[in-house]
Amino acid sequence: MIRKTSDEQNTVDRHRFPADPWRLVEAQFSAEDLGVTETLFSVGNGYLGMRGNVEEGRDSYAHGTFVNGFHETWPIRHAEDAYGFAKVGQTIVNVPDAKVIRLYVDDEPLLLPVADLLEYERSLDLRDGMLRRDVLWRTPSGKRVRVRSERMVSFVERHLAVMTFEVTLLDDAAPVAISSQVLNRQDGQDEYHVRAASLGEGFDPRKAEQFHGRVLQPMTQWGDDERVVLSYRCTNSGMTLAVAADDRIETENEWDVRTQVEDDLAKHVFRVRAAPGRPIRLTKTVAYHTSRGVPSRELVDRCRRTLDRVADGGVAARYADQRAWLDDFWARSDVEVGGRPEIQQAVRWNLFQLAQATARAEGNGVPAKGLTGSGYGGHYFWDTEIYVLPFLTYTSPRFARNALRFRYHMLDAARRRAADLSQRGALFPWRTINGEEASAYYAAGTAQYHIDADISYALVQYARATEDVDFLRREAVDILVETARMWQDLGFWRVNSDDFFHIHGVTGPDEYTTVVNDNLFTNVMARFNLRAAAFVVDRLREDYPEDFARLVERLDLQPAETTEWTRAAEKMSIPFAEGIGIHPQDSHFFEREIWDLAHTPADKRPLLLHYHPLVIYRYQVLKQADVVLALFLQGQHFTAEEKLADFEYYDPLTTGDSTLSGVVQSIVAAEVGYHELALEYFLSSLYVDLANLHANASDGVHVASAGGTWSALACGFGGMRDHDGELTFDPRLPQDWESLTFRVTWRGSRLRVTVLPDSIELVAETGDGATVGVRGEQVRVGAGETVVVALDGQGPVRAGRPGLRALSGNRRDDGTLITVTVPHV
Repeated sequence: MIRKTSDEQNTVDRHRFPADPWRLVEAQFSAEDLGVTETLFSVGNGYLGMRGNVEEGRDSYAHGTFVNGFHETWPIRHAEDAYGFAKVGQTIVNVPDAKVIRLYVDDEPLLLPVADLLEYERSLDLRDGMLRRDVLWRTPSGKRVRVRSERMVSFVERHLAVMTFEVTLLDDAAPVAISSQVLNRQDGQDEYHVRAASLGEGFDPRKAEQFHGRVLQPMTQWGDDERVVLSYRCTNSGMTLAVAADDRIETENEWDVRTQVEDDLAKHVFRVRAAPGRPIRLTKTVAYHTSRGVPSRELVDRCRRTLDRVADGGVAARYADQRAWLDDFWARSDVEVGGRPEIQQAVRWNLFQLAQATARAEGNGVPAKGLTGSGYGGHYFWDTEIYVLPFLTYTSPRFARNALRFRYHMLDAARRRAADLSQRGALFPWRTINGEEASAYYAAGTAQYHIDADISYALVQYARATEDVDFLRREAVDILVETARMWQDLGFWRVNSDDFFHIHGVTGPDEYTTVVNDNLFTNVMARFNLRAAAFVVDRLREDYPEDFARLVERLDLQPAETTEWTRAAEKMSIPFAEGIGIHPQDSHFFEREIWDLAHTPADKRPLLLHYHPLVIYRYQVLKQADVVLALFLQGQHFTAEEKLADFEYYDPLTTGDSTLSGVVQSIVAAEVGYHELALEYFLSSLYVDLANLHANASDGVHVASAGGTWSALACGFGGMRDHDGELTFDPRLPQDWESLTFRVTWRGSRLRVTVLPDSIELVAETGDGATVGVRGEQVRVGAGETVVVALDGQGPVRAGRPGLRALSGNRRDDGTLITVTVPHV
């Protein structure tokens, strides 16, 4: 998938993957990177996801079909257990695979890795959500066969997938067999007994856990000559699933069908006496339904109703609905990069992945890999709120509301988790599917208390952008109150020492520095959380007394609580080192020595795969931006000088081992003037999957990185900020870009923002318009109006990247020298 160019940068191989602004195209088949292409050509809708496995798939990296939230549980066995450790793991299940359509001509199978392919093209069309493939195959006997296929997971009907498979003999008559299957790959085996390549790889904490023992217990198996049905119940979680598939064939050739149904396999085998020039077209419609406890027979009925409705209306109507849905999505979400077709393709592919991960996730969260792979076990993290929710809030607010309501429905579990850790209020789990903590490593998991503030931040951001007071006063306020209670209880006032509020024993976003005191990011975000909770509660008291009365009764809210939250926020300890002149990541960060990344062997990266955590924890070295992320999310509380100094210190210490880091570094680099570096970080995030830059795209799309690319475009190069409810712009257009256009939905109006080298153009495409700030000036854009504001350049410009200030003899406040070294290998 990737190759080295003359400047030694990883890029997409444009001979195999040509640039197309609206499609991802593969012009040549290769079996060398199946895992990556299976991920890149996945289709999904937020509820159902299908990896881009080829229909005939024998060889694969990992066959995968996933339903959001459908998981199995298993006991976490700690080598040394302790009170409060997570007890039950959760892992997404590979549900029965309905993608399988196998072709035999003259009893010879089409197997792409060994087939004589005269022509080949596969494409994912971002305008209609269709995965298409067109192959011209020369069989071992010399017959040419045209094979065309399509695959779609519906955005409109979230339980539905539609596939077509068309075979045409071009030369001579031959017997053709098409085997359309539904196969339980989680527990069963197909006739090839081929072990997935992903199972043979070594240790990597980013991968999903492997199950031991049967996961899906068979409940119902049924089939006739048009429809097959399978249903199951998970052994431990008790979740239920049903899948049903209709197969309909259209051809002028003579044919017959045989049906086979077993516990783990259901298939139709169509035997066709095919003549040249007479196409054989198979249309396969598939329905998946799942539940946390509804009997499987009820889910079977739901599948039948879904398929009956499709049969009555026809698949052409479903294709039209899909195109209309995506037309609307792109109208409010598209980002256009002028004069850069390669970047344009990559941007739209990333935005499309966000749609596939979130659009129909109703009632569930957004897995870190979406539904494109089993990486991270299908868990939900803070990734959603900080990296994905901004895109949803400003382009598809309804999707954002659904994601936040999912957190609301986890609140009882979060209260239980807080009690486990001897805290009041609620503590959301670091990683989860069902609401319970599933992180077995507390230092880099449970200790990341900042997730409470991240969720509250996304909630307030959504409420300000949409003015959705209904959600705020009925449900969201409960999250704010319970998270504020947690911070108030977790922090403390240091008696007879200072008059500041401290938070100890936590881990910030940087997982290479764990269980520390006064982590700056955590404290800054906790301060936001406390202030927001106090503000919203006071507003309910004044403006919605009936809702306030219900809140007091529901949560036993005491009159003094908001006063306590405000006092803690105002006196929050925000570390600052006077001698070095920057904000330390935590109160003891500068007591560590510096890890010399420049002289660390390349084969020892990423660090987490080559060094014990205790080795990493002893050094100033970052897995991902920590302080820098605070500079972005809460930038109104830092001066321009502080942002520059902090960025220049931490940038050389940041490994980039996390795909979450580059987008934040890009945004802040652009703001403080490192334009070339901002573009470099942006491109590394943009192509993290398309060019497999972290060598793990095979495990699924990095959804948070995809979300972050939108933020890097809108907030980094577009200079957009939403601080304290005011939308402002201070652009930083890259030097070799002609223009940048993006859309922002703000309080019911959609603004089209176009940044040019010497101006910014604002157009109110829908709604009544909006008032925004452009470099300190208030600008009113009326309904349907276009306003152009002249720009005097693109902000400060600093060449290159930050120097080695962090590595060149800085002294701590006590006068001791900070040294630079590489741990012994």
